[in-house]
Parts: sequence; C-alpha cells; structure tokens
Amino acid sequence: MLAYCIRMSAGSQIQMAPQSTVNSTHPVHSQDSNMSTGSSHSDKEVDPITPEKAVAAAVAAAAAAAAAAAASTRTPTERKRKRKADDTGGGGGGGGGASREGGAVAGVTTGSAATGGAVTTVGGAPPPLPLPPVIGPASAGGQTTTGVSGGVQGTGGGKSARTQVTTDKKINDYYKHSNSHSPIRHGGAKSPSPQQPYAMLPPSPQQVPGLPSPQVCNTVPFDFYNKTPQPPTQLVRSNKIIQTDLTCQRIQEFETQASSDLEVRNSKIEELTRANEELRHQISTQQKTIDQHKQQVNKCIEVVKKLLKEKSSIEKKEARQRCMQNRLRLGQFVTQRVGATFQENWTDGHAFQELARRQEEITAEREEIDRQKKLLLKKRPSNNESGRKRNNSSASSLHNGTADSAGFLKPDAVPGSLTLQEYYEADEILKLRQNALKKEDADLQLEMEKLERERNLHIRELKRIHNEDQSRFNNHPVLNDRYLLLMLLGKGGFSEVHKAFDLKEQRYVACKVHQLNKDWKEDKKANYIKHALREYNIHKALDHPRVVKLYDVFEIDANSFCTVLEYCDGHDLDFYLKQHKTIPEREARSIIMQVVSALKYLNEIKPPVIHYDLKPGNILLTEGNVCGEIKITDFGLSKVMDEENYNPDHGMDLTSQGAGTYWYLPPECFVVGKNPPKISSKVDVWSVGVIFYQCLYGKKPFGHNQSQATILEENTILKATEVQFANKPAVTNEAKSFIRSCLAYRKEDRIDVLSLARHEYLQPPMPKHSRLTSASQQAQQQQQQAQQQQAQQQQSGSFSTGIFGAAMNASSSS
Repeated sequence: MLAYCIRMSAGSQIQMAPQSTVNSTHPVHSQDSNMSTGSSHSDKEVDPITPEKAVAAAVAAAAAAAAAAAASTRTPTERKRKRKADDTGGGGGGGGGASREGGAVAGVTTGSAATGGAVTTVGGAPPPLPLPPVIGPASAGGQTTTGVSGGVQGTGGGKSARTQVTTDKKINDYYKHSNSHSPIRHGGAKSPSPQQPYAMLPPSPQQVPGLPSPQVCNTVPFDFYNKTPQPPTQLVRSNKIIQTDLTCQRIQEFETQASSDLEVRNSKIEELTRANEELRHQISTQQKTIDQHKQQVNKCIEVVKKLLKEKSSIEKKEARQRCMQNRLRLGQFVTQRVGATFQENWTDGHAFQELARRQEEITAEREEIDRQKKLLLKKRPSNNESGRKRNNSSASSLHNGTADSAGFLKPDAVPGSLTLQEYYEADEILKLRQNALKKEDADLQLEMEKLERERNLHIRELKRIHNEDQSRFNNHPVLNDRYLLLMLLGKGGFSEVHKAFDLKEQRYVACKVHQLNKDWKEDKKANYIKHALREYNIHKALDHPRVVKLYDVFEIDANSFCTVLEYCDGHDLDFYLKQHKTIPEREARSIIMQVVSALKYLNEIKPPVIHYDLKPGNILLTEGNVCGEIKITDFGLSKVMDEENYNPDHGMDLTSQGAGTYWYLPPECFVVGKNPPKISSKVDVWSVGVIFYQCLYGKKPFGHNQSQATILEENTILKATEVQFANKPAVTNEAKSFIRSCLAYRKEDRIDVLSLARHEYLQPPMPKHSRLTSASQQAQQQQQQAQQQQAQQQQSGSFSTGIFGAAMNASSSS
C-alpha cells in the first residue's frame, strides 16, 4: 500500500515520495522555507489506514500534483498576487505549507503536539482519508496549524472560522537545532533539494488473495532532525503458497537426485578440466618439440645449402679447368677483325694438328708405296716358266753344236732385274705396307671422329660456361624460398634451364626460367605469356612414367617466371646419337617402345594431346645411356584435340604452320593452300618412324645433310614418297616393316597411335609352342576361307549351268 508525503514550497512545487505503509505512525519531516510562520503540536493519534482510504489518498495526491504542475507555469508576479488573494480571502497557511490553487486538497501538515497533542483538520470537513503524518518542528505555542485550499479551520473543535496565528519568533528560531539542513543556508534555494534526509521504509508487502495477512515485524526508525530513535516500525513479510501434487518424499527424492546429478556434473567438469589442462600441457610440449624440430630442420637446410653451394662451386671450377685444358688440345674461338667488325672464328688445338700431321705422313707413305709398286713392275721378269725351259734347251743345243745357224741368240737380262722370287718378295712387302697404312688410316679416322665429338662437347661446354657467366642467376639464388639454383644446364631463345635443389622436398629439379625482353611490345609479351601458360596448362595435367612431370610454376618478377620440372640425370637422345652415331636395334627398339607408350597415354586422356615436336632432343635418357628409361618433354607446340577444334574424320587445323623441326614432320604439314592443313595424332607416328630410322642407320631418312631452309625451298619432305634402306648395318625385316608403316606418305595409309602400340614388332616375344599354335590356327582359318570360296564358286556355277540348260531346253522346244 502506498502513501505519499507531499511537500509544498514557495514556488508551488510538490514533491511526492512513496513510502511503505505500516500500521503504526512513522515520523517524516517537512518544511517550507518561505511560507512557514509558526508551528503547532498535536498529540492525537492518526486513524488506522484501510485500503479504501489509501486509494482515496492516492487520487487526491494525483489531483494535487496536477494542480501544482499547472501552478508552476505561472510567473512570480502572478504567484505573489494569488498568494495575497488567498491570505485575504480565507486561504490558510500552515507550518507544513498550503496550496494556493483553489478547489482541491494539496497537502496536510501535522506538527508534533508539544502541549495539546491534538490534530485539527480544516477545509470545512474531515478529510476522507488520513495520510501519513508529516511532522514539523514543535513551536512555542504548542499547537499545530493545518492549511488547505478553500479555508482554514482553527483548533476550536471544527469551527469554520478564520484563524491567524501570530508570533514574535523568527523562522530561524524554529531550526536552531537543524541549521545544517536548512535549504537557505545551503545555497538559498527556495524550493527544497530533491535529496532530502527522509527515512526510507522497506517496500510495502503485497496482499495475495486467499492467503493469510502478511506478518508484521517492528523496526526502529531514526529521526534525522532530532537524531533520536523513533517508535518501532512494523515490517511485513509475505509468503506464497502454491498447490502441487508432489509429496514430500517425492520432493526429497528429486532433491537427492538433483544433488547427485550436481555432484556428477561437478566431477565431470573437474575431470574435463583436468583433461583440458593435460591436453594444453601436451600441446605446449608438442609445440616446443615442433619448434625445436623446426630449428633443427632449418639448421639442416642451411647446412645442406652450404654444402650444395660448395659442391657446385667446386664443379664449376673443375669444369672451367677442363675447358681451359681442352682449349689447347681441342681448340677455341679466336676473335679476329674483319674490316670494321670483329668475328669469332674457330681454331683447332694441337690434337687436331697432330692428327693432320699423321694424316699427311700416311698420305706421303701411300704415295711412296705406289711409286715403289710402279718401279717393281718395271723390274718384273719378262719370261715365265716356259721361257726358262726354252732357254735351257737352246743352251744345251749350243753346247752340243746342234744349234741352227739361222737362229738368233737373245741378249742377256738387264743388270739389276729381279728374278721371279725376288719380285714376289718385293711385291708382298709393298702389299703389307699398304694394308698397314689402310689400317692406320682407319684408326686415324676413328680417332678423328672421336676428337670431333669431343670438340663438339667442348664447344657446347664453352657456350654453356659463357651463358652461365652472363646469367643473372649464377650466384646460387633461392627462388620462391624453396629452389636453390646450382648450375646452368642449357639456354634457349628466351629461357634458361638450371639444375636446382628443392629444399622442401629434398630432391633435384630442373628450373626453366622464362625471361621476357624488356624492349618487347606489350602485345608480344602477352603472346609469349599466353604461349607459356598454354604449355603449362597442358603439361600440368599429365601424369605418366614416360612423361617428365611438372611440379610448380611461380613468378620471379614482372619480366620473368619459372616452371619447375622433373630432373633427369643424363643427356638427351640427340646428344647420344652425336656421340655414338648409331644404336643397336635392340636398344633402339626399347626406346621406341617407351616413346609409343607415352604417345598412347597422350591419346587416351580426355581431351587427347598431339605432341607435334617429337625429336631426339626432346627424349631424355634418365641414366645417360640407351639401356635405361626415357622420358619425353617440351610440350610447347602441343595441340589439344578438343571437341570444338578436332574432327575424327578430318583432324584439326594446323594453326602454327612453319613451327617445329622439319626433319621429323610429315608431308601434310607442308601443304600450302587456301585452308590450313589438317593434322591428327599421326603426326607423332611419322616422327617415331624418323627417330627409329635415325637410331638404326645414324642418319635421317629425308633431308639428312640439309638445313631447314633448304628442306622448305626444295620441298624435300613433300617428295618423300618412299623410304630407302641401306645395306649396312643389318636390320631385321620386322623393323623395316615397322618403319614403313610409320612413314607412309598418305596419312590415310599411315597407322595411328593406338594401332602402333599393338604392332607385332613391339609385342613381347611368343614361345615356340604358341607361335606354332598360332601359325596352325592361321593356316586352318585360311583353309576354311578357301573352302568357303570354292563352295560359293561351285554354287554360283551350278546355278548358272541350270539356268543355261533351262534356256537351251526352252529354245529347242520352240
């Protein structure tokens, strides 16, 4: 239940403070600093508060608050005029303050009765509901004045007469014990401070219908003005009762279950907390271990880098030392001035000079042998055995005196002439010397070929060292924080291939660095990048043991990027052929089998791929010899046979005519017309045939000693209608048949890749019993086919004979 303590100030402001209603009176202090003229005391008890009275008091308080709000909008002049009218017209002022707005009760002020102890109400009638008293300080007169709008009633027991209280005391005399609480002394404000030292009571209890009345407990409030304890105040405690079907035993079971569940939960939480702590400890331990391992790995990587750099530096130094030695032995490039320009000309070393000298000696000795042969022929005896017999007979006749006088005697032999035996001996010596010169000359030719191969390697190494010295990656840089470049393997038109070491995967790789010319136009750069990305997109999807793997692609700077390829520790097939010229058929067959296996894979993937640039230079020997594995590389000119551009019946358009290596391209690539030529995977089949022929015979089948320009001018490949085989070295007929099937002039007659992979020459050898069985099966099939053909011919003959006989009978009857 609510009660309101209403205090009126000079500015007609009303302050309402909710208080908890109790059954005993509670002292509250209220004072108006402008309107108080005295104080009265009353010792009458306040009537008990009922709910109906509390509601009525709340309504009256709300009305007073509305009136005060309306009065607060007046100007000071109007309020002063209104106050004067109230004083002369029956309005009363009390110690607690009275509202000067007519028509409604604004407040009640009750003083503590010092002498009489009575409470007097004014306004023409007793109030409908007594409010909690607002106690002011006791005055000297011992009376309490209560003022309301509409009239003032004195203390004479309810008489409606105007009473005016006069006193000689000042206002400050009434507050000599509470000066510290005066609003005038604390800033001169006329209206009271919002923070007043009222004794706040606990909130009023709520009465629940159907329940017993709330219990009341007594508290002792404290008077903030007199600083003395007041009579005890009763506090209320309310209880709620809810109807339920649960018994006490059931509730106790629930409480026990809840307590056990709580204990289980707490134990589980503690267990999980311990496990979490253990896991955190393990994680921290593992993290420390990982950090230690990382540090160890980084140290190992640094050591590996250092060792690899040292090894690479030593290899570079040794390579340059060998190169300097070979310069004197094999030759070197010498810069010579030709007019206003300088040219580099090759000069042979002392090894070639020694061979040339020996060659001259052999030539001179051969000429000497030829001259001696001519002289020996002049000394050759003129008569043979029959002549000697005649001489003997004539000598005997002269000795006997029977010689014919008419006969003539032949002169004696020329002095120095050789007998037949001497001639034979001299001739045999000259022949042996000539044979020895031939053998020496042959050995000299072999040695010359060997020196020429060494010279080619030496020239290649000179160029490599020169390019390595000119490269900007010659100081062992680490690209992409992973690849340590060791040495330059080779250089092409716009790319360099370096041997590198992958520090992450711990393996050797080949880094192909593509460098764009800074002077190129943007469209040319874009075209080159497009070409390189096309090669990368084709190559990255390939995964076959006979195809070089592509590991990574990354950018180095604005004008260069790098592709990382599988490293093969060996030279290519072209280098091997230059060194050895020919390869035995068995080793060459092994190489071709692996190449065809790779081409079969390229034609079975979706979409299929044409390599288009298959040649010995793009076949890598992993172990440096022809007895090991091979891998094909360089997919820069490859063609993708997608559904948009490839037609199974006609092939696809050749958009890059003129590119590639002419010795290994088929005739259809050189056809010139309005429309571009059509190509298919049979381009690679032609290349396989050329490579196999070159491995067996040591030369190309078409345009061997011609340049690409000469081949293009003379239409050498367009005229290559039939392949010719040399007598030496000896090659099996199966190998020749395989080469003919690959080098068929018309692409319609040429075998495709999948059929080439099933060719009998590339199949494993069959046992003798299987060969006999297959041969007998083929013979039986041929015999059955012959019998079927004979039967068909007999049937057709009998049918024609019957028709002819019927026709003859018909003609005879007619």
